[in-house]
Amino acid sequence: MDPETPKGVADGEPTDLTVEDVTSTSVTLNWNSPKHIGTSGLAGYIVEYCKEGTQTWVAANKELTTKNVLLIKDLTEGDKLQVRVKAVHGSGGTAIATFPDTIVIKQPIVRPKIRLPRNLRDTYIRKVGQKLNLSIPVHCNAKPSISWSKDDQPLPSDRVNICNSATDTILFIRKLERKDSGKYKLVAQVDTAVDEAVIGIQVVEKPGPPQNLKLASVWGSNVTLEWQPPRDDGNAEISGYTIQKSDKKTGEWFTVMEKSRATTYTISNLVMGNHYNFRVFSENLCGLSETAALCKDTVYVPKMGRAYNPPVYKEKDFTEPPKFTQPPVDKTATVGYTTKLFCSVRGNPRPKIIWLKNKALIDENPKFRILTNEGICTLEIRKPGTFDGGVYTCKAVNALGEAAVDCKLDVKDAFFVSFVTSKDALQLLRVKSADI
Repeated sequence: MDPETPKGVADGEPTDLTVEDVTSTSVTLNWNSPKHIGTSGLAGYIVEYCKEGTQTWVAANKELTTKNVLLIKDLTEGDKLQVRVKAVHGSGGTAIATFPDTIVIKQPIVRPKIRLPRNLRDTYIRKVGQKLNLSIPVHCNAKPSISWSKDDQPLPSDRVNICNSATDTILFIRKLERKDSGKYKLVAQVDTAVDEAVIGIQVVEKPGPPQNLKLASVWGSNVTLEWQPPRDDGNAEISGYTIQKSDKKTGEWFTVMEKSRATTYTISNLVMGNHYNFRVFSENLCGLSETAALCKDTVYVPKMGRAYNPPVYKEKDFTEPPKFTQPPVDKTATVGYTTKLFCSVRGNPRPKIIWLKNKALIDENPKFRILTNEGICTLEIRKPGTFDGGVYTCKAVNALGEAAVDCKLDVKDAFFVSFVTSKDALQLLRVKSADI
């Protein structure tokens, strides 16, 4: 023995022998080097195992290993082994470290994992009468043992159906009732590995009507109502109240306020001289209550003592005699080319329009066409001749008077117009030449 070795400690014995991993066909061992090595040094290690029921130790490595870890392979699932590590010194001596426990060769158990869907992580709300069908995945390398409970009590088998498989569990209730609300606990277990999840389920329905609806005060055309929350909230928070009024004359209900959070409300602008009834519905996430709280008292809005005399307005007189806002202008036309004369007039009542030529009435002569549209007066002269020239008069007549405007129409022959135009152009050219 090494002179430095403490008393009671074997020379060269491996330390801290542990089992690092176990599978269905192998086991991995790990250890530390001996704390006390002689002057001859350490040649290596031999790992041996012995199956339960035998006395034979089998070497896992036929050659010495200098590593501090070794995988024992080709084992049979279900075997129970004793293992040891033998340190071989350079002098040929050995020191053995034996693992104190029996190792069972089997697939390691992975802790089961419940994969709770996102919509079940908060309180899951359903309505009375709906079905409940929860499918929850459970991940594990072996089929877990699954159990359900509600508020730490077993589930009633007559109403709740549970279906388990190797990958998930299903909770099914065909027709929900209010009593199905609560905390549902799911537990998945394999050997000593356990996972659990809690699901809050809230079964709701429409609330009852408000309580003790009454008139708090009446003044002028205003009424204040008061009431108390419903006795049954439908297993859900009351989100508001709907207030309605009914005129006794028509009997129809009209909503004056929705989702009022307070338990009092003032209704204004009621019609004086009418009788009114009032009712209030309560509301939660399922909707309005089936019935309403009806106010026992009918409200009469009295009329004011002073009679209302509306002001008398003098009717404005919009009548006026005819007046020309735009007279026709003098015009030169060409023989054979249709021309038009225009003017505008206003008056109330609408005036009658008359056209005259040289003070003679233009009646139903097909050469002339008279048009009047929105106060615009038009006289169309179709293919005029030289004899159609003269003074044209437009006269407007209504019950309040009359007005007349004149214009002169000069009809020239086409040759004359061309000659005059050419003569004027020649004269203009001469003037410009003289200036140069």
